[in-house]
Formats: sequence, C-alpha cells, structure tokens
Amino acid sequence: MRKFYILSFFCAAATILFSCKKDGFLGQTQTSDLTEEAVFKDSVNTTAFLTNIYLKVGFSESATRFGNGGLDVASDEAEPYDNSEITTIGFANGSVDANTVSGDAYNTCYTNIRAVNVLLKHLPQTPLREVTKTEIKAEARFLRAWYYSILLKHYGGVPLIGDTVYNYTDKIPAQRASYKDCVDYIISECNKAGADLPFTQVGLLFGRASKGACLALKMRVLLYAASPLFNDDNTIPGPTPLSIATDKVKLLVGYTDFKKERWEEAEKVADTLIKSGAYQLYTDNATSPGFGFQYGFTIRPSFENIWQVTRSSNQDLENAYDPPSRGGHGGGFPYQELVDAFPMANGKDIHDPTSSYNANSPYDNRDPRLAYTVNRDQSKLITANSLTPTPINIYTVNGQGTGVDAIYAGTKTGYYGNKMLDPKAVPNSFSQTARCIPLIRYAEVLLSYAEAANEFEGPAKAYDPIEQIRMRAGLTNYKLPLGLSQVEMRKVIQNERRLELAFEGHRFWDVRRWKIAPQALTQQMTGLEVQRNSAGAIENLKRIDVRKHGFKTALYLWPLPTSEVAKSPLTLQNPGY
Repeated sequence: MRKFYILSFFCAAATILFSCKKDGFLGQTQTSDLTEEAVFKDSVNTTAFLTNIYLKVGFSESATRFGNGGLDVASDEAEPYDNSEITTIGFANGSVDANTVSGDAYNTCYTNIRAVNVLLKHLPQTPLREVTKTEIKAEARFLRAWYYSILLKHYGGVPLIGDTVYNYTDKIPAQRASYKDCVDYIISECNKAGADLPFTQVGLLFGRASKGACLALKMRVLLYAASPLFNDDNTIPGPTPLSIATDKVKLLVGYTDFKKERWEEAEKVADTLIKSGAYQLYTDNATSPGFGFQYGFTIRPSFENIWQVTRSSNQDLENAYDPPSRGGHGGGFPYQELVDAFPMANGKDIHDPTSSYNANSPYDNRDPRLAYTVNRDQSKLITANSLTPTPINIYTVNGQGTGVDAIYAGTKTGYYGNKMLDPKAVPNSFSQTARCIPLIRYAEVLLSYAEAANEFEGPAKAYDPIEQIRMRAGLTNYKLPLGLSQVEMRKVIQNERRLELAFEGHRFWDVRRWKIAPQALTQQMTGLEVQRNSAGAIENLKRIDVRKHGFKTALYLWPLPTSEVAKSPLTLQNPGY
C-alpha cells in the first residue's frame, strides 16, 4: 500500500484540480468533473488531491512571482526587469496601496487552506489504510500551517477558520485573529503534524512534509515573532503610536508586550534541529573555494534542504536570471550595494583599509559566494551551442553596448543573478537541472540559532554557527574577531543572512522584522558600468544610479486586499492603508 501511495502521489497530480471561486477566498473546491464524494471514494484521487495542495508551497518566494521578479526586486537586492508590475515597483518606490497591491498571498493561501479542510473532512471515509490516513493527515496539517505562516508574515493576524469547510450560504468568519493566536495556532499544528511524520523523508518520499520541516517552520515563525517588529511594546507598523492605537489593531500586528524569552523559544527549536544530526551544510572547498555552496543547490536530494519545492527536471531559475544570450529573461538585476556587501576572501569588509580590496579590480579575492550569487562582465556560462563556458559581454565601448547582454541593453545594473543556478543548464537548449528550490535549509537554521542566541544570551553561542557558514563559503579566514559585543554580533549575523540567503526570499522580510527598513529601503540603488576601449582593456568602472528606493511605515506589513476588507466591517485593514 505504501508503494502504491507514493506512485499515485506523483503520477496522479494532474487528475484533480481545485480552484477558488473569483467571488471569495473560501469559494467551493472544484475537482474537474468529479464530485467531492467521488474524489474521496478513490485512493488515487485522494492522494492526488493532496499533491495539488503541495503545488503552490513555493509561490511566495518564487523568482517569477510578479512576472518581473520575486521579492528580491521588491527589496534592496535587485532591480526589476521592467516597470510593468505594480506590486514590485510599489514596494521599491514606497508607494504601495491596498487597491493595487497583489492579493496573491491572500487568495492562494486561503484556497489551499480550504483544500486541506476538504481533505481532512473526507479522509476518514477514504479507502486507505489507517497508517496512510495518519500520514496524509499529518502532511495536510503541516501544509495548512505553512500557508498560514505565509499569511502571517504578509499581513499579521488573519482569520483562523479551523477545520471548517465553508459554503456560500455559511457565515464566514471575517474577524482577524490576533497575531499571538495565529502564532500559537501554527506552532500547535506543527507539533501535531510532526508527531506523526518521520524526521526526514528519503528516496521517493523526498519532498514531502517531515517532522524536520515542522520543526523548521516552528523555528522560523518563532524567530519572526521574537523580532523587534512584532515583539516590541513601543510602536506598531504604521504612523499610529501604540499608546493611542485601538486595542483591536494592536493585537493584529504583533504582541502588545515585550518578552525576551521569545528569542529563547526560537533558539531551542533551532538547537533541536542542529542536535538531531539529520541535516548539514554541503561543504566542498577542495574542488574550489566555496564550491559546496554552489553545488549543493544543483543536486537532489540534498541533506541541506529541510523543506523545498520539488519539481521534475527544469530550467526555472535559469529562465528567470540568465542573460538574454543564454535564453534568460535577465531579471532581477543585482544591485551594486549587494555586491559590495560581500567581504574579501580573508573575511574582511571591503571598506576595511586592511582588507586588500582593490577598487580597480573589485572582484579579485572576494568571498567565493559573490561569484556564485552574481554574474558580472566576463563571467562565463555555457551556451545552447557549446558546453564550453564563454564570457558574458556586459561592458560598453565609447558608451555603447556590445550585444544583447550589455548594460542598458540587457541588465540595468551591470549584473545578472546567479544564485542557485545550475551551470550545466541553459534555457534556450535541452539542458535542464534536477535541482530542488529550497524553502528552508540548514544554513537558515544555523543563522536563526545564532540570531536567537545572541539576542537572548549574548554573542558567545553565535560564533560557532556563523563560522560554520563562513568556513563552508570558502573564506580563507572564516573566524570572527573575538570579543564582539551583542550589537556587533547582531550586525555580523544580519550581513551573513543577507549574503548566504540572497535571492531566496528572505531579505524582504528580514529588513522589516529587524525594523531597519527605513534605512535599508530608502537608498539610492546603483549599478556598475564597465567601460572598455576598442582593444578590450578596462578604461573605467563607472558607478551609475539605478533607482531611488522609498519606504513608509505602512509597508512593514502588506495591506489586506480591498475586496476582502469591503466584505465586512469586522475585517480591519492594516495601519497606514
């Protein structure tokens, strides 16, 4: 029976589709031309229904979420391909409003939450073995918690609908639950799901929910909940001081009291994952410095991934980030500020006068993760016609580009993304990759443990996990200076998260939960034009202005879709919208 379940899980995915009616996020589930009763009388259809709930788990962090880029182009990581998508441009410019922002998070999550509830309602009557029903129920509960976690980081507190399946004639809850109640619910669901799941999933089961994934989601939710944006009794997102805000709004957007112990809760869960020994960094500095950082993204399965998007062979990220000459869309384009954040190979900041940084040769002797994250002028990639890597020509001669990849013609910043790309995959060829796209990986666990420990106890316990990451990165001196203060260690951790987790959907949320968005998201973002002469020699490296970013306090959280707020006076909008 177990073998049958696995085969049907992957092979029957296309047989059943559920969708949400356009007139409400709790619209009735559709199952092609089958009734719900018919679907759940069949074991293949039942497991295929579960499969479909998995299909959107990575939408929030997707590199193509908004067409011209994902959350990376809505933050200070990269410039969008064009200005056509209102949501990304609105966040970049600080001009988001409730009438124009994408409602994909609200609609996608509640569609899948309702599908989980439909599955749980019918599961007891399905012709499956009890052990299989237990597994399916646990996976479904984790998926529901996952989608609620996405809602929570977008909006704060949202309506909790429990196990109920609402129809059009039912009175659907419109009142948002408190931030605390949403956190508690997600944690509770992770605990219940994890009790009936194996710690890891292997073989044909790789890609499904596990106890490790339950713990990792708990860790992330608790880490966010402990962060200044939500664990602070001084201010709330928006222009209204907490002291005069309504009690109802206070409860929706965070805790109304500060508790240092919230950091301890996140630290403990991260510590459990670390001590389990089930996951580890993929390390290979022998092939070349930092090679493990790049190669680990190209393999499946990977013992660094805890929770991931599992697809068949694909060119998803190559299509999104490769330059036009390789068939990519070329966006988003990394900013110079991200490039500058990477240290030298000796671990020192490029602005440190003892770092050996040379502004005329800015890419020499840098942190190896830079090259694995960003493609620059003369970076080498294979083509559809040749497996021998050849340079990308991004430079200009006499102010003119030299082809489709050149700055102003292709990239707007002088760079293309390279994070998680497989160097053996090319969009305009048949070359594909078996890569999984990580949603939570072990490096995040180490970073989360370091952050929570530093905030709760001080910097002593933060050294080892950060140095593990820097060692895997291939730095010649990965050790941190001794005697760092808590504030100094906090800055180290924040920068390591920026580098290690770039283009994985973290930066957008991190600058908000740390409450550094007013500084990070109001800069003049820049790029670099490499100017060469007709002989190919570099004559000048010209820093260019790309976009002046903007931020207002309302943008700490997303506005709920206007259509949802309009349905009931009980559905309160977030502050500032």
